[in-house]
Parts: sequence; C-alpha cells; structure tokens
Amino acid sequence: MSHGIDTTPLARAVPAWLADEPLRIGEHVFTSRLFVGTGKYKDVEETRAALAISGTQCVTVAVRRVNLGGGSDAAKGPSLLDALDRTKHVILPNTAGCYDAASAIRTAQLARDVLGTKLVKLEVLGDPKTLLPDPVGTLEATRELVQQGFDVLVYTSDDPRLGVRLAELGAVAVMPAGSPIGSGQGILNPHAIRILLELVQVPVIVDAGVGTASDVAIAMELGAAGVLLNTGIASAREPLRMAAAMRDACTAGRQAFLAGRIPRKLYANASSPLEGLIHAAGRPDAP
Repeated sequence: MSHGIDTTPLARAVPAWLADEPLRIGEHVFTSRLFVGTGKYKDVEETRAALAISGTQCVTVAVRRVNLGGGSDAAKGPSLLDALDRTKHVILPNTAGCYDAASAIRTAQLARDVLGTKLVKLEVLGDPKTLLPDPVGTLEATRELVQQGFDVLVYTSDDPRLGVRLAELGAVAVMPAGSPIGSGQGILNPHAIRILLELVQVPVIVDAGVGTASDVAIAMELGAAGVLLNTGIASAREPLRMAAAMRDACTAGRQAFLAGRIPRKLYANASSPLEGLIHAAGRPDAP
C-alpha cells in the first residue's frame, strides 16, 4: 500500500558558511543528528518511509523484540534487516527490555554476533512501569561492555554526575532522558541537561520523552549533540509528516545553538535605535 508521499530526501543547497561539522560516534561519522527508532510503526513500509523522510543515518533496533535473523519469524514478524538499507543507515542495536546488567551484556553480545557491529545503545532499566534507568546496573554494564570492546551509547538519567562517571568509564556517548520513555512530556529538566552538557566530555544525545518537534528543537538549542526518538514519530497521527517535522526541528535547533540566542531581558529593547528620532510636536517626550 502506498502512503502517497515521496520519501526521496529533498536536495537542499547549503551555503558553505552554514555548514555544520559532522557528529562522530565511535568509528562512525554522521551529518544527521537525528537518531530514530524502528518500533511501533504499523508496518514495515511505514517504518522504511518514516526513516527516509526523517533523514536519519542511524536507526535503533531492539534486539530482544524484533526478528534480526532475516526472513520472517512467526513470533516477531518480518525481519527489520529486510526493511533497512544498511548502505544508508547505521544500525544501533539496543538492549531495551533488560532489567539487570547481566541480561543487557548478553543482549549486546548477541547483537554483535548477529549484526557484526560493536555499537550498542545500552539500556538497563529499573522497572517496567517507569522504564527509568537503573544507575547501578548501568554503571556495571557500561564498564564490562567497554572492556569487551563495545562502543557504548548509554541511556541514563539527567543526573550530571552519573553522566560524568559513565563517560569516564569509556562510553562514546551519554544519552540522558528528557522525560520517561514514550511519555511525550519533552525535556522536564533543561537545567540538569545544561549542566550535564558542561561536564561531560563525550557527545550528549537527548533520548526519550520527545513528543513533538519543539521538544527536539529545545534539546538541540541547549547544545545536545543529537536527539534520539521513536514514539514521537511512530505514534503521531501522521507519522510521515511528523518525521519531516522532527528532521527540520533538529536542523533548526542546531543552527540556533550555533548562532547563539540573545540574552533574556525583563523589559523591552527596541529593535531600532532611539538616537536621532524626529519627535512629534505636543508629545510629552518632544524636546
């Protein structure tokens, strides 16, 4: 079934002075700073179309929840590998659904064996209701996976000190939650994210809780290296239209960060200079 939308990426002429440096994660270099998940879409075709429209170059795959073996699996459905063009997308396997370090480590090892990649998005969750990260298990799994040679992008809370410790253990990216996974609440604590950005010396990618394009723009305006999202696109009323919105918001937020916003002020500050004004006769401010 056709969605009636041309998913061919739009060609955009970008002036040299407007160009941005690429994002480097481990051995990979990305020009898109939007990372997109592959869950919750209605079918494989919609997944493929949304990824193409979003412009993402890195897609996440939940190793424990999808068929990675190729072909079709009765329990997990068609293989995502059949839907993804690996010449255009770097696959980032994640350990979603793991609630202790040991299971997360085993899942990462399985992904490396099947997909042939040392990239892993590490998730060690505390409980199935909140899906918040377990800090102790996350530290333990990060330490072990780094020692095994993985390039670990680690999902964590917005605690700045925890982010620092994860980076010190060797994570190639720290991924603080903007708000709980799938909640659509946006970035609840931008102050913590801002502090984390100052302290952590590896790329910081805001992950989880994105509900709409403005959430992406805010994350990028704070200085995040990128944003990872899934539900915000897949569960939108029109996922393909939202994919385009998220793409543009990521670019706009990044350019705004690079440009530098004006300071916030309590009172008005006229755009035009006041010197040399011609005052109307009879006005209280007339000379």
